[in-house]
Amino acid sequence: MNEFEQNPQSTRNDFVDSAVGFIVSFGFFATIFIVAVVLKVIGS
Repeated sequence: MNEFEQNPQSTRNDFVDSAVGFIVSFGFFATIFIVAVVLKVIGS
C-alpha cells in the first residue's frame, strides 16, 4: 500500500459526497430550466 492508502485525508463516506454533487448539479440545471420556462411564459 502506498502512503495515501495508509493516511487518507478524508474518511467520510463517498456516497454522501456523490449525492451532494448530484443534487447540486441537478439543482443547477433545474434552475436554468425554470428560468427558461418563466421567460417563455413572460414572452408569450
